[in-house]
Amino acid sequence: MWNEYNNPRHIRTLNGVVELQLKIRQCRNKSCMRYKKAYRPEQEGSLALPQNEFGLDVIAYIGALRYQEHRSVTQIHAHLELKGICISKRTVTHLIDRYDELLSLWLKDHKRLKAIVANQGRVILAIDGMQPEIGHEILWVIRDCLSGEILLAKTLLSSRNEDLVALLLEVTNTLNVPIDGVVSDGQQSIRKAVRLALPRIAHGLCHYHYLKEAIKPIYEADRHAKKELKKKVRGLRDIERSITNETQEMATIIEDYCSAVRSSITNDGHPPLEASGLKLQENLTLIEQSLERMEKKGALTPPLVNLKHLIAKGLSATASLFLPVSVAYQWVDKASDILNNKIGLNAAGVKQSYQQLLTEMSQQKQKAGTLKTAIDNFIKTTHSYWSGLFHCYEIEDFPRTNNDLEHAFGMLRHHQRRCTGRKVAPSSLVIRGSVKLACAIATKLHSFTASDLAQVDIHTWLELRSQLQKHHKARIEQYRFRRNPKAYLANLESRLL
Repeated sequence: MWNEYNNPRHIRTLNGVVELQLKIRQCRNKSCMRYKKAYRPEQEGSLALPQNEFGLDVIAYIGALRYQEHRSVTQIHAHLELKGICISKRTVTHLIDRYDELLSLWLKDHKRLKAIVANQGRVILAIDGMQPEIGHEILWVIRDCLSGEILLAKTLLSSRNEDLVALLLEVTNTLNVPIDGVVSDGQQSIRKAVRLALPRIAHGLCHYHYLKEAIKPIYEADRHAKKELKKKVRGLRDIERSITNETQEMATIIEDYCSAVRSSITNDGHPPLEASGLKLQENLTLIEQSLERMEKKGALTPPLVNLKHLIAKGLSATASLFLPVSVAYQWVDKASDILNNKIGLNAAGVKQSYQQLLTEMSQQKQKAGTLKTAIDNFIKTTHSYWSGLFHCYEIEDFPRTNNDLEHAFGMLRHHQRRCTGRKVAPSSLVIRGSVKLACAIATKLHSFTASDLAQVDIHTWLELRSQLQKHHKARIEQYRFRRNPKAYLANLESRLL
């Protein structure tokens, strides 16, 4: 090929503005299929993207500031200006998007993923979806539990089992290693999809999601009892105001007792597996017993006597509410201990122990009083999850829960909260969630350079950008209708005519 012409190009890098003298070559053979087609130097792709003013080193640096230090666009813009890089805030936003796209393509490169799973010799898949707002797209993610790599992330308009089957088959056709199992929550569409796409593969169901669903009526009863007990223990401020005539030391002691009561009321623990209502009753009982011991020794002042009577009144008024909750949560704790399997039983042993617990609950559910129907719900839910609860004791490294993938979603929401200040993840996060999720996790663990981003095929990147812009355009049309429905519909009518 002949050097047809030179094309000067200026790129802003971390070390300043660089001028490139690009020699554009073309074939002069008229019989060639590529006659007069311009060929640009390959080395240009390692420095900058096509039609982009900033180098890949700037893009990599902005990505590190965004995901490792959780800086906002304004903070990144100010930091770059201090380094002498002239850039606008809007361009910072665009370069963050370019970083997401390039790194996500590098992370899900088939050759790279095949090499990782080949060293393992097998994979265990986890699948789950994130939907920030009802009615919007769902970000579906498939992750390898052994390596922690995200194998696929894609937004879908629905969660039909046919769509999920296509996602699972896309992953299984890419990997050349056996699949030992799939773990997910108890969503019916996922169960059907796994049954259709991977019929002979073990499908484990998350223990946490199972218990959360099974004990929901019990947990609601505990919350109701806690609410009623908190109503009865109001009046701490009046007791704290009545200590003006006490000595300094006694006033401090009274305030500390009141602080203990307030701490008990505001402590929610880790619901739903931890009964915050029972914990409140237990803590208030301990405080009451402490005050009773001091009363017998004649050490109580009138404010502490009032506090003791206040607590005793609340505990006695709500005792009937907590009795069935206490009985039900004893069985819940036994169920959790059996599934934790700290004694190391095999799958058959765990299944037998759990079956014995279900039999005990069925025969003695009258002890739960008003929560008898809640025990029936626990048993019914268990039968629904039964087939997927015990694979984790048969297959090595098979996770008991799907919480690692939930944690990945949580990391993305946490990052968005740190960067934007928004408490709730925006619905627009799903549009670019397929590229942002992997970037947020990977960049937090490792710093990427311009050479890593330069390995991405430009045509693949352009195709990805086209798909993301298509989703973004659909969201823009929705906003236009919300802003001015009449003008939006008038435009559609004129286009139809």
